[in-house]
Amino acid sequence: MALLTQLQQFHVDKLSSAHVYVRLQPGQTWLDIPEAVVHDCAQLVKANSIEGNKKNGITVIYTPWDNLKKTPGMETGQVTFHNNKKVKRVFVEKRINEVVNRLNKTKVERFPDLLQEKVQREKMDRLKAREGEFAEKERARVLAEEKRRSEKEINDMFDPSLMKSNYRDTEVEDINAAEEDFM
Repeated sequence: MALLTQLQQFHVDKLSSAHVYVRLQPGQTWLDIPEAVVHDCAQLVKANSIEGNKKNGITVIYTPWDNLKKTPGMETGQVTFHNNKKVKRVFVEKRINEVVNRLNKTKVERFPDLLQEKVQREKMDRLKAREGEFAEKERARVLAEEKRRSEKEINDMFDPSLMKSNYRDTEVEDINAAEEDFM
């Protein structure tokens, strides 16, 4: 599931368009996507939309992958959202050919083995989790050792055979006489 939460989908609102997915860096949230990346993705989506490419002033929307909702009655490529508050919109006035050409020059077409990538990423996540658990156990062990050592020092300081209580050290039969002796 960690892989899916790192994907963000971009597409032209209310028009047929290509969907662009952005994989976030570890620790990055979808709200932290740099403005330049958002605008580049918006230009790419606009350029790859048959209708959107011909129009000026379109809106490109983007949302986390796990917010996409697909029901059986929907057309191919059609999506809706679980939570509309998790949908951001970017207004694209017109196509900027320099941006689209720059992106097309860096285009690399891959046909990844998504299952293998998912397995590899989950393996890395499990390894990190295991390392975190090991570090937590080590911290707990060190704290327990320090606590045991401090309790031992306290216990060594107080030897019960040398202790003597001052409670009712001497029994007083006449309280008035004891008070007279006190003053």
